[in-house]
Amino acid sequence: MKPRIGLRTTPPRSKSFLVLADVCACLLTCSGNSFAAEADLQAGLAKVDITPVQPVKLAGYESRKEFSKGVHDPLGARALAFEKGGKHLVLVSIDNLGFYNNTAEPLRQAILDRCRLQPSELLLCAIHDHSAPTLTLNVEKDGAPNAEYTKALAGRLANLVSQALEDLKPVQLSLGFGSSPVGVNRREVVPNTGGTSKIVLGRNPWAITDREVQVLRVARPGQDKPVGVLFDYATHSTSLGPNNYLVSGDIHGLAEQFLENYFGAGLVAPGFAGASGNIDPWVRVLPDFKTNNGWVPEPVLMGTMLGEEVARVLEGAQTSLTNTIVRSASKTIDLPGKPSPEKQAASGSTSPINITVARVGDLAFVGWGGEVFNEVGKAVKSSSPFRCTMIMTHCNGAAGYVPLRASYVEGGYEVQSSPFGPGADEALADETLKMLRELHDSNR
Repeated sequence: MKPRIGLRTTPPRSKSFLVLADVCACLLTCSGNSFAAEADLQAGLAKVDITPVQPVKLAGYESRKEFSKGVHDPLGARALAFEKGGKHLVLVSIDNLGFYNNTAEPLRQAILDRCRLQPSELLLCAIHDHSAPTLTLNVEKDGAPNAEYTKALAGRLANLVSQALEDLKPVQLSLGFGSSPVGVNRREVVPNTGGTSKIVLGRNPWAITDREVQVLRVARPGQDKPVGVLFDYATHSTSLGPNNYLVSGDIHGLAEQFLENYFGAGLVAPGFAGASGNIDPWVRVLPDFKTNNGWVPEPVLMGTMLGEEVARVLEGAQTSLTNTIVRSASKTIDLPGKPSPEKQAASGSTSPINITVARVGDLAFVGWGGEVFNEVGKAVKSSSPFRCTMIMTHCNGAAGYVPLRASYVEGGYEVQSSPFGPGADEALADETLKMLRELHDSNR
């Protein structure tokens, strides 16, 4: 059955339903009935500091012209590598906006060459942090400091993945699921002139939002404490706006830092941004970290809230996932595009986007090279043949926004800036589910 994508595809859930869903999810993760024990899955983790050492241009807002003026909290890159039967899968999370300015391939190629990976075996993802350096290799356009930072980042990422692969050891994995209110639909409807309305970037808490927090616990056999935790949650990391000039990991980055500090002992906590093209933090685009009179800065508060929910789920996920074959596939597809200025109709117009799918047993990962609306991710998750499917955006590319078909009538920033046309959401979901089904049926 073809997944339906839209603002009201799923009825609102009552509190009692959500509690029951959490209980059922916990029972699923603790059953272990679908997994037969095998001992040859291995995993390795690594982390590296990627905080800029000199002032740089920060990404995400064209209105921000000056260089950064300090560091509030450090930036990091984190890798989780899997290996089984000669097949590899490496998930990399970096505290950055994304791979704009054609930086995805140079960074990926540095890793692939150094670590001898196949292209589909690498999911290089950004958390969409708007308080991190602009990635670029264009000195004339973006300045020497940012170009130098990006060139150095290529080497650091290659070393990072190499270290994760060198750390490969037997592993036990377990899943858990929670929920967080940090993210909210940002397409706010406001009155316009003439009695009409328009969409602005704000807060629309009445729109259905996928608030699921997905958690993967990584532990060594026979050890109580985890060595890693991967989490996936759908929101922009934009609690800090264009008036902020301090380097920060923002929502996802602060959550990563919280978890690594809370659990200690060298734990690595890579975070990933789910389908969040129309999702922002509840408190968004602040000018600074307000601390006067004991005030807790909202970015720190929201990042900590997300981290605490991950920690709560992590401490309850105790059953390992086994029978875990490792497979992956990737392709670039053409989605319906907007008409060119010379054409009035979009007929024949297309725009490309990268899709990467991977599996570790009955756990699937989907990497989309763009900013995909929340409802599209939710539709793919609910129709996936895998027990759990994690959506990771800003992965292996930066194609732009993929709005819903219905959003083109409403308008708004995402629609205006997107290279895609109506129906791109449905085509992306269809092709992704096709790839997931093929991956699910491939047990060799």
